[in-house]
Amino acid sequence: MKLHNLKPAEGAVHKQKRIGRGEASGKGGTSTKGNKGQQSRAGYQLKLAHEGGQMPIQRRVPKRGFKNPNHITFKVFNLAQIELLVEKYELKEFSLESLYVNGLVSRTDKVKILGNGELATKLNFKVHAVSAKAKAVIESAGGTVEVLN
Repeated sequence: MKLHNLKPAEGAVHKQKRIGRGEASGKGGTSTKGNKGQQSRAGYQLKLAHEGGQMPIQRRVPKRGFKNPNHITFKVFNLAQIELLVEKYELKEFSLESLYVNGLVSRTDKVKILGNGELATKLNFKVHAVSAKAKAVIESAGGTVEVLN
């Protein structure tokens, strides 16, 4: 087999439709574009989401609710979860760095501690937010809480 012997598989390549090559070709005159109108002209380009003067769907569909631009999304940990994580990953302190190293949060996540569960181990916390109940439980266990900005 040589390069000049290579051919595509049968049926893989279609013969190109030659349009605009005279009336005798059967594809001359309007060049398969139909008669008149914007779509028959050279340079016609379909505009995204254009519905030909009909009210576009993004304007017809009602908008619901309110999106607060200042909303902060926290990665939430309950005290019961923290107890398990401390055992599993042998954490000395519950900080963003230790959570990131163990793959529990990403660099940009904000972490909040909630008070569901009990905490037996004495831990130091460096997180973005703590609920009042969680703070009370942590301090009663002998730990400290540092809230970051």
